[in-house]
Amino acid sequence: MSTAARTPQQDRSRATRQRLLEAAVDCLAELGWNGSTVTVVAERAGVTRGAAQHHFPTREDLFTAAVEHVAAERLAALRADTGELPPLGPARTEAVVELIIRLYTGPLFRAALHLWVAAATEEPLRARIIALENRVGRESHRAALEFLGLDEGTPGVRETVQATLDLARGLGLANLLTDDTQRRSGVVRQWSAMLQAAVDGAAAVPVEQN
Repeated sequence: MSTAARTPQQDRSRATRQRLLEAAVDCLAELGWNGSTVTVVAERAGVTRGAAQHHFPTREDLFTAAVEHVAAERLAALRADTGELPPLGPARTEAVVELIIRLYTGPLFRAALHLWVAAATEEPLRARIIALENRVGRESHRAALEFLGLDEGTPGVRETVQATLDLARGLGLANLLTDDTQRRSGVVRQWSAMLQAAVDGAAAVPVEQN
């Protein structure tokens, strides 16, 4: 079979895989781990169970791949539209806080949270979840430093940024059961003001050169 003849089939295979991953994430967000069987995911993706198992032979294969997909999508969402951030200052700081909080309040975080819960009892998922969440945390921390124009070598900066990420995670948890948008907006404004004060303080502290 020629390369030209194989390409449409490869494209279809990639498209099927993508639909399965997206369906797996949607099922996790809506139904949780227990309700997200391979059959349910295949039905949502519009493919047969056999086709799903061709790409992902076991349930663990499917959902660990979904974990990777979730991590990649969350990090892509963090980087999206950063070119529209305001110049350094209070408006930018608040925009960055909102950007980080969106990482932890959308359906991708909801799906990831179900995977965290599953990993507590599903050993095959545990190592992958830990590794990927560590990766998301590192990338989020690095992005926050970059967006805020901060140097991690300045005393207190690392802890302040980590506190921002921890706050975002907590707000994401609070948003799971009810829409927390109104209360969250006030928290974002207040935390942004506090963070801006820390940013201004960090800018005033010279970084020691080795």
